Amino acid sequence: MRYTQRKGDYAVAKAIASFTKLGYDILLPLTESASYDLVVEQNGLLKRVQVKYSSDHDVDLRRIHSNSNGYVVKKAKINAYDWLYILSSDEKEYLIKECLCGRRSITLNDKYILK
Repeated sequence: MRYTQRKGDYAVAKAIASFTKLGYDILLPLTESASYDLVVEQNGLLKRVQVKYSSDHDVDLRRIHSNSNGYVVKKAKINAYDWLYILSSDEKEYLIKECLCGRRSITLNDKYILK
């Protein structure tokens, strides 16, 4: 398994723990083809969450994977997810409650810290 996948797996696990601690129920997609990594539910409301790990405060929002033709780079489409959760390498957690469709990156700041 590649190191970047391991970091992503860790971020998903951390997001599940944090959302559970906040009182959300967690749903996980059965496939990897979804444009989100998990769904949180509280009081009957569902939110699709894209999870990212970043070692920088400028977070690359593109989805990058490889196939038989090489690397595929995609920006998020409209309504691909509802919330964006980001775990930084210093263990800070950020939650952006919107889909950042079409954007290449975002710069993290304290207004996005998960509380």
